[in-house]
Amino acid sequence: MSRIKICFDRLETQGRKALIPYVTAGDPAPQVTVPLLHAMVEAGADILELGIPFSDPMADGPTIQLACERALLHNTSIIDVLAMVKTFREQDQETPIVLMGYLNPIEMTGYERFVELASDAGVDGVLTVDLPPEESTAFVSLLNEKDMDAIYLLAPTTEESRVSEVCRQGSGYVYYVSVKGVTGSAELDVDEVAAKVAMIRKHTNLRIGVGFGIRDAASARAISAVSDGAIVGSVLVNQIAALADTPDQIPAAVAAIVKDMRTAMDA
Repeated sequence: MSRIKICFDRLETQGRKALIPYVTAGDPAPQVTVPLLHAMVEAGADILELGIPFSDPMADGPTIQLACERALLHNTSIIDVLAMVKTFREQDQETPIVLMGYLNPIEMTGYERFVELASDAGVDGVLTVDLPPEESTAFVSLLNEKDMDAIYLLAPTTEESRVSEVCRQGSGYVYYVSVKGVTGSAELDVDEVAAKVAMIRKHTNLRIGVGFGIRDAASARAISAVSDGAIVGSVLVNQIAALADTPDQIPAAVAAIVKDMRTAMDA
């Protein structure tokens, strides 16, 4: 059983929802990432999404695009990202880690080599934004052999007939994009999200995490009330950007935001 499923099952028995923060690996410098991951877990994060820096992140708004640029200034590669996960695992064997990114770096590494390295590092799931289910069979088979989850995005514009098809291929959880547009681009409509999540539930037993647009503790609580988890990225990455010149302050500052969201979600 994957760490992701174990995590969601535990939270369900506790009557709690998952808090899933996202940060870009290597932002603003490689040495910040592992301490930041540990700090977020201590603050109440349940699952960690770790972005693989890429020069053309099409689903991401300016905040995460700039995070990728800062990471790439240090030549942070996919191999570096996996090394960070492996270092994190030296102290934490329980918290699930999902790599989130784009197909190009994975293809350049090679599917088989990437999956072997990711499994060895302790990765639990992979979300590849621009790899549709129809073209991912070979990759997903390799992930499944290593008990890693293939996680897919669903959008407000995804037709119901398409939802069941995507969910059949995925595992771990479904990532529902709560707004039309890129990360950090619009205000949440919680009622609209609730309706879409209810529709998705008719087609899958997978847990449903909701991201894109969660800006504060109140929105994290509102989204967690209608889903299985709140996925938060841009507000954390903005804090990282604000402290890029004082990187030692980043773990505590980001953890404070995560702790506020955790407290609100558990209230």
